[in-house]
Amino acid sequence: MTTSMTTALMNSLSPTVMHSLGWALLHFFWQGTALAALAAAAMALCRRTSARYALGVGALVLMLLAPLATFFFYAQQHSGVADTAKSSPLAAVAWPTARGRAAASGSTQPSSRGRSPIAPSDALPGSVEVWLVEAWLLGVAFFSLRSAGGFLLLERERRRQSAVVSPQVLEICHTLQRRLGLDRAIAYCECKWLQAPAVIGWFRPVVFLPVTALTGLSEDQLQSVIAHELAHIQRLDPFVNVFQVCVETLLFYHPAVWWLNKRIRAEREHCCDEMAVSLCGNAVEYARALTMMEEWRSAPVLAMAANRGPLTERIVRVLGLKTLGAGMRGIGLTGSVLCLTAALIAGNALLGMAHPPSAHAEADLQMPFAAFAARSAQTAEKSTTSSKPSPAHPQSGDQSSASSSATSYIDAMKAAGLGDLTVDQLIALKIQDVTPEYVRELHEQGLQLDANNLIAMRVQGITPEYIRELHQSGLNPSQDQLIALKVQGADGEYYRGLKEAGIQPDVDKLIGLKVQGVTPEYVRELRAAGLTVTADQVIALKVQDVSPAYLKGLHEQGIDPRTDDAIALKVQDVTPEYIRDIRALGLKPSANELIALRVQDVTPEYIKALQSAGYKFNVSDLISAKVQDVTPEFIERAQKHGFKDLTLQKLIQLRQLGILDSKADI
Repeated sequence: MTTSMTTALMNSLSPTVMHSLGWALLHFFWQGTALAALAAAAMALCRRTSARYALGVGALVLMLLAPLATFFFYAQQHSGVADTAKSSPLAAVAWPTARGRAAASGSTQPSSRGRSPIAPSDALPGSVEVWLVEAWLLGVAFFSLRSAGGFLLLERERRRQSAVVSPQVLEICHTLQRRLGLDRAIAYCECKWLQAPAVIGWFRPVVFLPVTALTGLSEDQLQSVIAHELAHIQRLDPFVNVFQVCVETLLFYHPAVWWLNKRIRAEREHCCDEMAVSLCGNAVEYARALTMMEEWRSAPVLAMAANRGPLTERIVRVLGLKTLGAGMRGIGLTGSVLCLTAALIAGNALLGMAHPPSAHAEADLQMPFAAFAARSAQTAEKSTTSSKPSPAHPQSGDQSSASSSATSYIDAMKAAGLGDLTVDQLIALKIQDVTPEYVRELHEQGLQLDANNLIAMRVQGITPEYIRELHQSGLNPSQDQLIALKVQGADGEYYRGLKEAGIQPDVDKLIGLKVQGVTPEYVRELRAAGLTVTADQVIALKVQDVSPAYLKGLHEQGIDPRTDDAIALKVQDVTPEYIRDIRALGLKPSANELIALRVQDVTPEYIKALQSAGYKFNVSDLISAKVQDVTPEFIERAQKHGFKDLTLQKLIQLRQLGILDSKADI
């Protein structure tokens, strides 16, 4: 049925529409790539999640507008050409020529499914136009049916397998809704066909809370994920999601559209994560909820689900941990520049095909390339031998000089070891100012690079002097490592400074050190604080923000940690103030015991409460009591029942067996 509908629609299209649509679809290959490259570069430079999201959506809007603008441009151009053909004597001479060529080749008059007769200078064959438009219409029909089926499935499940949530959960939802300032009518339903909370609907949204979330999450975790869903509603994300689905349906054939939509969805989840944490204020519990829901993961694409997006990246962002994002950002910018350059070159070539510079361009394009090149060479040779530069025509000498210069550049590049270069490669090399001298100097440094690698090296400003300095410092990086080092600003001086500070990293570790902002001064300060560190340990210390001041504070409290202990103490947020408060209560825990106390959330207040109840536990006892949930309130309840001077083991047994639990607790 889809094929018959497509055929009927194709037959209804006029030649002008068919022609303009074919060119619009073809041009979008380079337009989409260029827009994606620009979006990637802009998003890499933005620190704020909301700004990256806005840039992504804006780029997607431009992707939708680009083929529309191209379509109307060609339609208007063909309309103007048709008017000229009716009124211009020159066009009247040119038209029979085009028809004569068609008759000579045995072709018939073009139909509505053939090539448009409006643009005689067009280089796109009619069969290609038909194939492009037919394939596009089939793809649009397929993805439209898929989207429509998804919407119908969601609506059916919503009606058949949903129930109203309990009053307690409804109160939580209304409280969060008021705190977000949402005065819209929002329904809250319990369901079994989803495994994570999700929002479905646009004008009258419904928040679905699956049974797995209601029973498997704590109240704090449930509040966080509900706040995440309400954030989607406040930001009008369901409407943007529908727009994304529409763009994916219309421009399904370009990978850049799918990539950009994936980035937009990821940034959308980051935005809602930030709003959820800001509203509920418990990042750790929210991260745990995301981890649990990842195990239940199952949500339709058309729904706004709390467990959508890469888990690791979301948890790292929620907890505020540092990553290697700076290095990846620089590499991403490099890739964006290369993709943009390639897209612009392809677009320029395509525009050259669509708009030949002379009246004979169509015939030239139909000639074999070798014949065309031979004819051009013969014409140039005749012109050179028959006309000499004279004072009356000084421009002739300039043109000859320019031709000689171009030939000299090609010959010089061949002499430097770069032969068989394509026209696009020659243009890109010349634009980036890749000279034969530059190529030879890189060869002298032991690098044998092709045209694309040379362009990448030149874009990053990698000079032979820079490579020579690295070699003199004892480093021998590969091409990819050179680019990464240059992007991060790591040079021979930086490497020598690290060696003088006591560490001697290889190239990859040198990049990691620079990404994390490790300076030779930082390494010297760590060693002065008593730590013997390797390159990997320095990176880990810097990632966890273990500063010399932090180490000094630990020393003042009597803790002299090893490198691994210092990292673990910082990860668990064991501060000098925490150690001081614990020691003030008569305890002298080691570094490992401090980590265990912090992991079990043993606070000075908890210890004081136990001591007030008449118990003085050592560190191990405190950890055991906290693990078994022996609270001051529980001890007080035991004493009210007449139990005096109970040991920790007896208290734990009473707690485990539930002997003191009331009927309400049971």
